[in-house]
Amino acid sequence: MGDSHYFSASPGGKRRAGAVELRVGDLAVKLATDRGVFAADELDWGTRYLLAEAPRPPQDGSLLDLGCGYGPIAVALSRWAPQTPLWAVDVNPRALELCRANLDRLGGRDAAVCHPDDVPPDARFAAIYSNPPIRIGKAALHEMLGRWLVRLADEGRAYLVVNKNLGSDSLARWLNQQGWPTTRLSSRRGYRILEVGARSP
Repeated sequence: MGDSHYFSASPGGKRRAGAVELRVGDLAVKLATDRGVFAADELDWGTRYLLAEAPRPPQDGSLLDLGCGYGPIAVALSRWAPQTPLWAVDVNPRALELCRANLDRLGGRDAAVCHPDDVPPDARFAAIYSNPPIRIGKAALHEMLGRWLVRLADEGRAYLVVNKNLGSDSLARWLNQQGWPTTRLSSRRGYRILEVGARSP
């Protein structure tokens, strides 16, 4: 089984443990992976680009890795903001298992790794980082982003990496239309990093 159903709540398929290397700035670690999760054989360029170009996480408030997979973003956030509460969410149980194991081995502290439904409804985030699962379809993507962007703190920011060929520019327009001020922070190799601010009250 390839990546095509990495966003499934039941990834299935025979397990095949592996490892990928994450190198971003001063961070160089190996992450455990497995079949049935996104980018199991090699860290995808979009995630690497997001971690390299997006602002480092704030040291106050809470952080969210939305669609954590096996945890490259969560591990980086944990290393860069070790005292900041961290949530890592995914619908794929295999991804959650791997993210938890990678954080336990590399993160150096506790973090909440869970299904999205297990996040308390009153949780608010100073920053959200995500390489969102564009291939779930536009309606499902909009629903997912809407669910979490309303949880940004007043001065909070979300950082999304999206390929231009998969609709980054139309997504930015939609976000602005919904009241989330969105700008293109960076662009390279057809990928955009979008910075999304909290809605005005």
